Amino acid sequence: MADRIASITRTTKETNIQLTLNLDGSGKTEIDTGIGFFDHMLNSFARHGLFDLTLTVRGDLEVDTHHTVEDTGIVLGKAIREAVGDKKGIVRYGSILLPMDESLVLCAIDLGGRPYLVYDLSLEREKVGDLETETVREFFYAVSYGVEMNLHLKQLNGMNNHHIIEAAFKAFAKALDQATRRDVRIADVLSTKGSL
Repeated sequence: MADRIASITRTTKETNIQLTLNLDGSGKTEIDTGIGFFDHMLNSFARHGLFDLTLTVRGDLEVDTHHTVEDTGIVLGKAIREAVGDKKGIVRYGSILLPMDESLVLCAIDLGGRPYLVYDLSLEREKVGDLETETVREFFYAVSYGVEMNLHLKQLNGMNNHHIIEAAFKAFAKALDQATRRDVRIADVLSTKGSL
């Protein structure tokens, strides 16, 4: 089986991003976005999805965190799509209910080739660390469109914004790990249309 690894570089006037993703890794990371809490979330994503992720981002943090977070989502989404490849033999769907202390987050995804985000997290603080909480939705929106997948994130319980966000990143990792797994019973793609 071919390695499912993608490397992407994206440079704009707002950000410079280098990312390498291995879907069949062991959770190894080297991450530096310039935003400590965002680094923590991406480390959690890689560790709990068992993905190897190397990421360096230089963004216009003197403005705010928006461009850095959104553009990282764009690049990560494209890398996931490239690493998955033709989708032959993959399970396609993944879902999990993930608890983190008082927080409980549902994540469900479909790698069916149609982008759509349903986002239902209630974040009441303006920031967690240096990360502006409104950018969490922008990140997942960018990822879902980059991958061309349905992504549902629903908070079922939670008060602590750190816990809610971390539960969402970990849940996304676990659901993505499920969806990208290969199943020997799937000879082509898991679709009645014959393509994803």
